[in-house]
Amino acid sequence: MGGIDPDAMAALGLTVKVAATAIVFGLPLAVAVSYLLARYRFPGHMILNGLVHLPLVMPPVVTGYGLLLLFGPAGPLGQFLNEAFGITLAFRWTGAALAAAIMAFPLMVRPIRVAIESVDQGLESAAETLGAGRFLVFLTVTLPLALPGIIAAMILGFAKALGEFGATITFVSNIPGETRTLALAIYSLTQSPDGDRAALMLAGLSVALAFAAVIGSELVVRHMQARLGGKR
Repeated sequence: MGGIDPDAMAALGLTVKVAATAIVFGLPLAVAVSYLLARYRFPGHMILNGLVHLPLVMPPVVTGYGLLLLFGPAGPLGQFLNEAFGITLAFRWTGAALAAAIMAFPLMVRPIRVAIESVDQGLESAAETLGAGRFLVFLTVTLPLALPGIIAAMILGFAKALGEFGATITFVSNIPGETRTLALAIYSLTQSPDGDRAALMLAGLSVALAFAAVIGSELVVRHMQARLGGKR
């Protein structure tokens, strides 16, 4: 009976699904917010920037509790989604994806914003003088040049989503087969007298995934710097 038990493998599969869903739905908003912060100055600029980075400095359980208040069965958004669309997020894997997306959001916005700020605005202006609208310029000039930063953001965000714990357990609890992700599985195994071996294996897997993500992100950033004419 070697190897990881089926419950742990199920947690790993659920974690990948949750993280992938979080990035798929969170990335477009991260790109939009990054572009807004990088290219415009408006009265609420600092407030928006602060709100974006709030999950990084706020205790994750506070984020999870806020999600429970808003999207829980008695929350205003939770009631609306349930009554209007039949969608329930609290204590569901989709809620875990929402929590992971919010916790990963600042780590996606930062590199994307830096990448957009690094794009030569002269190229954007040149495209506009040729008759391209602002949205077309964004799609054909800004987005391709910022793509390495976007890829780096995806990798970092995915790694963060893989390891999300505090907001997830507060918002969707620790339900086997439904919300028990890799981090929650490790936590559960550490509470079991005979779970040390499986916990160690999952912890090692988590470290390997996180390390691969960090290295992958660094390689992408270096590639971005090379494209922008930087050295090494």
